[in-house]
Amino acid sequence: MKSILFTIVAFATFALTSAQNQKPETQINVLLNNWHKAAAEAKFEAYFSVLSKDAVYIGTDATENWNVTQFKAFAKPYFDKGKAWNFTALERHIFFSKDNNTAWFDELLDTQMKICRGSGVLIKENGQWKIAHYVLSMTIPNDNIDEVIKTKSPLEDKLIKELKK
Repeated sequence: MKSILFTIVAFATFALTSAQNQKPETQINVLLNNWHKAAAEAKFEAYFSVLSKDAVYIGTDATENWNVTQFKAFAKPYFDKGKAWNFTALERHIFFSKDNNTAWFDELLDTQMKICRGSGVLIKENGQWKIAHYVLSMTIPNDNIDEVIKTKSPLEDKLIKELKK
């Protein structure tokens, strides 16, 4: 029994040390890949545990600009159904501040909405990377801009008027 406990403790220590010794770019890639995977597997706590306490999530709809509490309220029904959304990175670029405590990234994602773009900012909190800001946007082929504008104009013209007040 003691040897099993020792093995578990040793493995956990090794895993934690290995993660901390990874290059910051690798840490962020792992974090973002696991974050997207947590949504696909409807793991609510795992998904939201990587957001900073004052994180902002901006979705594809012009009205989707949420703090963590608001984003949790929006997302919970999806997670409760057993599957939220399924995003897989096709490409990702990561950049760092000079002190390596802030990072920003952009990524192209394979999603149920076809290709989307994600971008965000991560900060170090207590030695751990946290997502502080994330923006999800749909990509629109340039040749289809006019038809997309026609589709969204009726809704967004109203929103524009309201926001200008």
